[in-house]
Amino acid sequence: MSTRTLAATIAALALAGCATTATETAGSSKEMKLAFDFTDANPVVLLNKLNNVDVTRKQLIESGVTPKIVMTFRGNASYFTQTNLAAVKEAERADALKVAAKLREMKKSPGVQGLEQCNLPLADRKLNPADLMQEVKLVPNGWIALGAYQQQGYAYIAP
Repeated sequence: MSTRTLAATIAALALAGCATTATETAGSSKEMKLAFDFTDANPVVLLNKLNNVDVTRKQLIESGVTPKIVMTFRGNASYFTQTNLAAVKEAERADALKVAAKLREMKKSPGVQGLEQCNLPLADRKLNPADLMQEVKLVPNGWIALGAYQQQGYAYIAP
Protein backbone atom coordinates (compact mmCIF):
# COMPACT_ATOMS: atom_id res chain seq x y z
CA MET A 1 0.00 0.00 0.00
CA SER A 2 1.46 3.37 -0.98
CA THR A 3 1.92 6.18 1.49
CA ARG A 4 -0.73 8.27 -0.32
CA THR A 5 -3.26 5.45 -0.18
CA LEU A 6 -2.52 4.78 3.49
CA ALA A 7 -2.84 8.47 4.36
CA ALA A 8 -6.10 8.73 2.41
CA THR A 9 -7.54 5.69 4.15
CA ILE A 10 -6.57 6.97 7.60
CA ALA A 11 -8.12 10.37 6.84
CA ALA A 12 -11.35 8.80 5.63
CA LEU A 13 -11.60 6.59 8.70
CA ALA A 14 -10.98 9.57 10.95
CA LEU A 15 -13.70 11.59 9.21
CA ALA A 16 -16.14 8.69 9.40
CA GLY A 17 -15.80 8.72 13.18
CA CYS A 18 -17.06 12.28 13.46
CA ALA A 19 -20.52 11.51 12.11
CA THR A 20 -23.53 11.94 14.38
CA THR A 21 -26.99 10.59 13.86
CA ALA A 22 -29.17 12.51 11.46
CA THR A 23 -31.82 13.10 14.08
CA GLU A 24 -29.27 14.82 16.32
CA THR A 25 -28.44 17.33 13.60
CA ALA A 26 -31.66 17.67 11.62
CA GLY A 27 -33.90 18.39 14.57
CA SER A 28 -37.51 18.51 13.47
CA SER A 29 -36.64 19.20 9.83
CA LYS A 30 -37.95 16.68 7.32
CA GLU A 31 -35.36 17.52 4.65
CA MET A 32 -31.71 18.49 4.55
CA LYS A 33 -30.07 20.27 1.60
CA LEU A 34 -26.34 19.69 1.22
CA ALA A 35 -23.98 20.96 -1.52
CA PHE A 36 -20.62 19.17 -1.51
CA ASP A 37 -17.65 20.81 -3.24
CA PHE A 38 -14.89 18.42 -4.35
CA THR A 39 -11.46 19.55 -5.56
CA ASP A 40 -9.34 16.47 -4.73
CA ALA A 41 -6.43 15.45 -6.96
CA ASN A 42 -6.17 11.97 -5.44
CA PRO A 43 -8.83 9.48 -6.59
CA VAL A 44 -8.48 7.39 -3.41
CA VAL A 45 -9.20 10.42 -1.24
CA LEU A 46 -12.10 11.44 -3.49
CA LEU A 47 -13.59 7.94 -3.40
CA ASN A 48 -13.40 7.88 0.41
CA LYS A 49 -15.16 11.24 0.58
CA LEU A 50 -17.85 10.06 -1.83
CA ASN A 51 -18.37 6.99 0.35
CA ASN A 52 -18.78 9.27 3.39
CA VAL A 53 -21.37 11.35 1.52
CA ASP A 54 -23.22 8.14 0.69
CA VAL A 55 -23.18 7.06 4.36
CA THR A 56 -24.54 10.50 5.30
CA ARG A 57 -27.30 10.17 2.69
CA LYS A 58 -28.29 6.76 4.03
CA GLN A 59 -28.24 7.94 7.66
CA LEU A 60 -30.55 10.83 6.80
CA ILE A 61 -33.01 8.52 5.04
CA GLU A 62 -32.93 6.00 7.92
CA SER A 63 -33.81 8.77 10.36
CA GLY A 64 -36.76 9.99 8.29
CA VAL A 65 -35.02 13.04 6.82
CA THR A 66 -35.13 13.50 3.04
CA PRO A 67 -31.67 14.38 1.74
CA LYS A 68 -31.27 16.77 -1.17
CA ILE A 69 -27.64 16.38 -2.15
CA VAL A 70 -25.70 18.11 -4.90
CA MET A 71 -22.06 17.28 -5.56
CA THR A 72 -19.85 19.69 -7.46
CA PHE A 73 -16.43 19.04 -8.96
CA ARG A 74 -13.80 21.69 -9.54
CA GLY A 75 -10.03 21.92 -9.84
CA ASN A 76 -8.16 18.62 -9.95
CA ALA A 77 -11.28 16.62 -9.12
CA SER A 78 -12.23 17.40 -12.73
CA TYR A 79 -9.97 14.57 -13.90
CA PHE A 80 -12.34 12.05 -12.33
CA THR A 81 -15.59 13.15 -13.99
CA GLN A 82 -14.25 12.29 -17.46
CA THR A 83 -14.84 9.23 -19.62
CA ASN A 84 -11.42 9.67 -21.23
CA LEU A 85 -8.75 8.93 -18.62
CA ALA A 86 -5.76 9.83 -20.82
CA ALA A 87 -4.96 12.83 -18.57
CA VAL A 88 -5.04 10.68 -15.41
CA LYS A 89 -1.73 9.23 -14.23
CA GLU A 90 -1.39 5.59 -15.25
CA ALA A 91 -0.99 4.51 -11.61
CA GLU A 92 -4.29 6.22 -10.67
CA ARG A 93 -6.51 4.98 -13.51
CA ALA A 94 -7.89 1.94 -11.67
CA ASP A 95 -8.91 4.18 -8.75
CA ALA A 96 -10.33 6.75 -11.19
CA LEU A 97 -12.58 4.00 -12.60
CA LYS A 98 -13.78 3.27 -9.05
CA VAL A 99 -14.65 6.95 -8.62
CA ALA A 100 -16.61 6.88 -11.89
CA ALA A 101 -18.51 3.77 -10.77
CA LYS A 102 -19.35 5.42 -7.43
CA LEU A 103 -20.60 8.56 -9.21
CA ARG A 104 -22.82 6.46 -11.48
CA GLU A 105 -24.20 4.59 -8.45
CA MET A 106 -24.83 7.77 -6.47
CA LYS A 107 -26.50 9.58 -9.37
CA LYS A 108 -29.22 6.90 -9.26
CA SER A 109 -29.55 7.01 -5.45
CA PRO A 110 -32.52 8.58 -3.68
CA GLY A 111 -31.69 12.02 -2.39
CA VAL A 112 -28.96 12.82 -4.91
CA GLN A 113 -30.22 15.80 -6.89
CA GLY A 114 -27.24 16.21 -9.17
CA LEU A 115 -23.56 15.99 -10.01
CA GLU A 116 -22.03 19.11 -11.55
CA GLN A 117 -18.66 19.80 -13.17
CA CYS A 118 -17.33 23.36 -13.36
CA ASN A 119 -16.25 24.27 -16.90
CA LEU A 120 -13.50 26.70 -15.81
CA PRO A 121 -10.74 24.18 -14.90
CA LEU A 122 -11.17 21.96 -17.95
CA ALA A 123 -9.11 23.89 -20.52
CA ASP A 124 -6.11 24.39 -18.20
CA ARG A 125 -6.05 20.63 -17.59
CA LYS A 126 -6.52 19.80 -21.28
CA LEU A 127 -9.85 18.10 -20.52
CA ASN A 128 -12.57 18.07 -23.16
CA PRO A 129 -16.12 18.94 -22.05
CA ALA A 130 -17.36 16.33 -24.56
CA ASP A 131 -15.64 13.64 -22.45
CA LEU A 132 -17.72 14.42 -19.37
CA MET A 133 -19.57 11.45 -17.88
CA GLN A 134 -23.23 11.51 -18.94
CA GLU A 135 -24.28 11.49 -15.25
CA VAL A 136 -22.48 14.79 -14.65
CA LYS A 137 -23.86 18.15 -15.76
CA LEU A 138 -21.43 20.78 -17.05
CA VAL A 139 -21.97 24.20 -15.49
CA PRO A 140 -20.22 27.38 -16.71
CA ASN A 141 -18.93 28.35 -13.24
CA GLY A 142 -18.98 26.09 -10.19
CA TRP A 143 -18.70 28.97 -7.70
CA ILE A 144 -21.77 30.65 -9.16
CA ALA A 145 -23.64 27.34 -9.07
CA LEU A 146 -22.63 26.78 -5.42
CA GLY A 147 -23.72 30.33 -4.54
CA ALA A 148 -27.09 29.69 -6.15
CA TYR A 149 -27.49 26.50 -4.13
CA GLN A 150 -26.71 28.40 -0.95
CA GLN A 151 -29.38 30.95 -1.84
CA GLN A 152 -31.81 28.00 -2.12
CA GLY A 153 -30.95 26.90 1.42
CA TYR A 154 -28.24 24.32 0.71
CA ALA A 155 -25.41 24.05 3.22
CA TYR A 156 -21.99 24.39 1.58
CA ILE A 157 -19.66 21.53 2.54
CA ALA A 158 -16.03 21.22 1.42
CA PRO A 159 -15.09 17.76 2.71
